[in-house]
Amino acid sequence: MIRAIALDDEPPALRVVSHFCQQVAFINMQKTFTRTDEAQQFIAESGTDLLFLDINMPFISGTDFYRAISANGEQTLMVIFTTAYAEYAVDGFNLNAIDYLLKPFTFERFLQAVTKAQDFFRWQQRTDPANDYLYIKADYTVYKIALHDVLFIEGLDDYLKIHLAPTPGQNISRPIVARMTMKAILEKLPGADDLTHPFIRVHRSFIVPFSRIEGIRSKTIRLAGRDIPIGASYEPDLIERFRS
Repeated sequence: MIRAIALDDEPPALRVVSHFCQQVAFINMQKTFTRTDEAQQFIAESGTDLLFLDINMPFISGTDFYRAISANGEQTLMVIFTTAYAEYAVDGFNLNAIDYLLKPFTFERFLQAVTKAQDFFRWQQRTDPANDYLYIKADYTVYKIALHDVLFIEGLDDYLKIHLAPTPGQNISRPIVARMTMKAILEKLPGADDLTHPFIRVHRSFIVPFSRIEGIRSKTIRLAGRDIPIGASYEPDLIERFRS
């Protein structure tokens, strides 16, 4: 069961979200708020899993509010933004939201959003350390990526490109682009710096599957038709990996 709260300065909008939540078996609407300070206190003291959050509110925007609670250690709190203004969609994307609901939204559209939250929540709750999949939020979608399909991971400032092997019938596969740091992806790949792990970081901007390395020459890895640089600080671990 996903514990949820809603924050909106308009009570009618809160009633809509509450009514829709009552129709979804896996959502438990704990409480609704019109004031940000009360919502923040509830999150800090009682905890919750999912926040339905209006963006255009007085005193502080929903995006700034979410940044504030994330900075206070609530990074695992899922958020679905609700707003009447389509121009705020980019802000929601940049904050890695589960989804973005444009008011007025239908129950069908609402159900689509909370189903994405359920998929991500299930991934967060998984306990199997041998899981063969990587779950990544991008473009308001939770992608289930088989680890054996990953060619390499490329870091670009606050974004990542996850390059995948083409599926049968494809000549090339488009990478998945997610707003995420290399540090965050390493946390999703436990032991990526371990010499026995399938993945190894070879550069500040690259993580590769060790088994896909085709060769090394002049501080460059050849992999899937690409030349990937080897960072000086990562070279000793890579050499040790080959010796082990």
